[in-house]
Amino acid sequence: MILIRNAEPGDEKDILLLIQELAVYEKEPDAVENTAEEIHSHLFDEGICDAIVAIKKDEIIGFALYYTSYSTWKGKCLYLEDLYVKSEMRRFGTGKKLFEKVADVARSKKVRRMEWQVYDWNQPAIDFYLKLNANLNNEWLNGRIEFDY
Repeated sequence: MILIRNAEPGDEKDILLLIQELAVYEKEPDAVENTAEEIHSHLFDEGICDAIVAIKKDEIIGFALYYTSYSTWKGKCLYLEDLYVKSEMRRFGTGKKLFEKVADVARSKKVRRMEWQVYDWNQPAIDFYLKLNANLNNEWLNGRIEFDY
């Protein structure tokens, strides 16, 4: 049985481990600069973002991290930053449960749109989202500036 619940203080170390696994999967093993302390602060002290975790036998096996965003055209939106399930725990519906829980949060917040990104090479993730009747848009280019402090 898989339990889906909101992240709680103390989950940040496991979430960070999953983020690091995700970075390896996304071919960026050295890109994670975040720390467990920062995740704790951002989730529980500052309220910058929220997370949901999937638990099996007292082990966090997946997470979804999201935050409220804003569209000048639509108004309040929800951005799903990452959704990740340990590779050996996939195919049991965990990702779908996490995604549906985030969608429930989006509806409860009365946002007009829920968005996320997926790499164009990540066919398993693309297939996953398409099974959920998601619209994948290849018209927009991503812009980014990174700051080193």
